[in-house]
Amino acid sequence: MGNKYIRIVGGQYRRTPIVVPDVETLRPTPDRVRETLFNWLNHLWGGEFADKQVLDLFAGSGALGFEAASRGVAHVQMVERDKTAASALRTLRDKLKADMIRIHVGDAMQVVERMDASRFDLILLDPPFGQGWLPRLWPILPGILAEGGLVYVEAESPIEPPEGFAILRQDKAGAVHYHLLEFAALRK
Repeated sequence: MGNKYIRIVGGQYRRTPIVVPDVETLRPTPDRVRETLFNWLNHLWGGEFADKQVLDLFAGSGALGFEAASRGVAHVQMVERDKTAASALRTLRDKLKADMIRIHVGDAMQVVERMDASRFDLILLDPPFGQGWLPRLWPILPGILAEGGLVYVEAESPIEPPEGFAILRQDKAGAVHYHLLEFAALRK
């Protein structure tokens, strides 16, 4: 099976193809879901993306992180364990001259633990399904969220947010449930 392609749906890189490498656990976020997420963010942020720091923790194809960069965020950190997928991320970043994107190759938990001083306005979580990532990540998220920070989560079923988090928006597309959360303790 060869590579597939999806496209960036909005912003300065709109219509740019993204290579989806043939990696078993890769599930790129569909166009419609990305468009919905960024409409939610546009509403919540009043169209102000320029000062936002974003962490795409399970970058995969990079669809979510490149979409954020295309919308004009200040900085995107992508984390991807698979070297083939990470190479495709680097290739597209370099082609776009997207200097606001930094790519980390490695385990999500280990990379996050090294980000002790980083604070993010948006954390994108689209982990491989059925591997128990979310319960391991919940306790870490408050320590890396900026004040007013949001967390986007894709899961195989509706999630029950952990204590301190509230669901702002949620929807379903096919077999994917997606949610936008805020950490209630950080609410202004």
